[in-house]
Amino acid sequence: MITFTYFAYIQKMIADMDLQFNKNEDALKMAWSQVRQKLDKIHEGGGAKAAQKQKEKNKLTARERISYLCDKDSSFIEIGAFAGYEMYEEYGGCPAGGTVSGVGYVSGRQCIIVANDQTVKAGAWFPITGKKNLRMQEIAMENKLPVIYIVDSAGVFLPMQDEIFPDKEHFGRIFRNNAKMSAMGITQIAAVTGACVAGGAYLPIMSDETLMVEGAGSIYLAGPYLVKAAIGEEVDGETLGGAATHNELSGIADYKFPTEEACLDQVKKIMSKLGKPADAGFDRIAPVKPAAEKQEIYGIMSEGNSKPYDMLKIINCIADADSFDEFKMDYGKTIVCGYARIDGWAVGFVANQRLIVKSRKGEMQLGGVIYNDSADKAARFIMNCNQKKIPLVFLQDVTGFMVGSRSEHSGIIKDGAKMVNAVANSVVPKITIIVGNSYGAGNYAMCGKAYDPRFIYAWPTAKIAVMGGEQAAKTMLQIEVGSMKAKGKEVSPEEEALFLEKITEKYTRQTKPEYAAARLWIDAIIDPGQTRKVISEAIKAANNNDDIAEFKTGVFQV
Repeated sequence: MITFTYFAYIQKMIADMDLQFNKNEDALKMAWSQVRQKLDKIHEGGGAKAAQKQKEKNKLTARERISYLCDKDSSFIEIGAFAGYEMYEEYGGCPAGGTVSGVGYVSGRQCIIVANDQTVKAGAWFPITGKKNLRMQEIAMENKLPVIYIVDSAGVFLPMQDEIFPDKEHFGRIFRNNAKMSAMGITQIAAVTGACVAGGAYLPIMSDETLMVEGAGSIYLAGPYLVKAAIGEEVDGETLGGAATHNELSGIADYKFPTEEACLDQVKKIMSKLGKPADAGFDRIAPVKPAAEKQEIYGIMSEGNSKPYDMLKIINCIADADSFDEFKMDYGKTIVCGYARIDGWAVGFVANQRLIVKSRKGEMQLGGVIYNDSADKAARFIMNCNQKKIPLVFLQDVTGFMVGSRSEHSGIIKDGAKMVNAVANSVVPKITIIVGNSYGAGNYAMCGKAYDPRFIYAWPTAKIAVMGGEQAAKTMLQIEVGSMKAKGKEVSPEEEALFLEKITEKYTRQTKPEYAAARLWIDAIIDPGQTRKVISEAIKAANNNDDIAEFKTGVFQV
């Protein structure tokens, strides 16, 4: 018989759990709200005045063009919105890297869309602009997705030309990719809605089809001022390289239209006639909703990710109900591996575990650390997924590999290398979601940017760095103080505290997801509630490429 006291105790436990869930939910939603506010500012591009100038020229903004082009009520997954965030401030900034890009649907076909934002420095290319455009081409090539370029750019941002012009991964690589993509059979369509100058003039002409807007679109290697300076010829922009010139005289362009809307309508018609691609054959059945409600994903992690939680609960919010089959459940518990389905797609989960578990040795917090057995298990599971042609989903909340004499003597480096080897040589698509910490070699083993994930996203709670902020700050403080003392300078406790505060502030800023997104270490910061959707869209994109290499791991120590 349950006593009143015990019943009250149970009620209190439930109330405490509900309260903690609500606190967690409020914290994560607030974190996403702060990201959303920054995105709203980024979406303004060069500002209201610059957008108004576009309107006065009967031109749409980049985001309006994409909205008009994409199928109604279809999803558009924006990539690189934070590109350039808080960078180039001496030049007035470069919101979204001066381009708007992502994966969307046009005439029912999933495709890549890249639109220059003319409101940002006349659409000029900063170094991050080039990096962002190369990333979009990389996504197109990896997934064999058609590309639509909406061109309206003044060309290279001349004050920074040395950082964007000559190197392998600079501006010229884009045209090299145009040629490579064409050879791969990837459709490329260029809608020229504004200026297309100098080296940038090659992009539309190296596309399969070029469409131009009369009175607005122009393509030339040198504009009227440069032509006059170079050879003394006086000529206006329309005569030099306008829509009529390239449709009627040079034959460079294929279509001309009186308005942007008419131009984009023709893009839709072209897309509607593309042949269906051969798919990779990733397994998909009818989708089933997750067992957990969508809202539950917000209440799992504590504010600041300061308390342990069960990663299986996050999986339960993402995966189709009753689809998760855990692999080696009782072995290597700091990593959860298992087969599941997301929106009907078969996937393999590799996820760090933060739970407190009980064993014969007592309680142990699995603080996102990768131990020998976990690395061994994950490597085997990754190889299994490659054998079965099942896409991999990595959920990162990792503080690194276990250190200390016991781990070293047990061969942690060997087991870690085994896991890294399996990740590096994996041929099935890899989609990475950074939900919490992403530190050190753990970032690599859990398929960080350096290991070619098809797509890599982060929650607002993500932290990406060599090590945690507190440990890093104290390490750097010791180095700084040691250097000063070596020079004969005494450092007071007050000075040490001030140094520590400054170092911690700087390091903390560098670990934030906005910092990573600004540099395109991640493709986007996402609303946690959209995790299932972005993974499903990523696998759908990956399924367009039927060219999957043979899986080989090479040599590694067993």
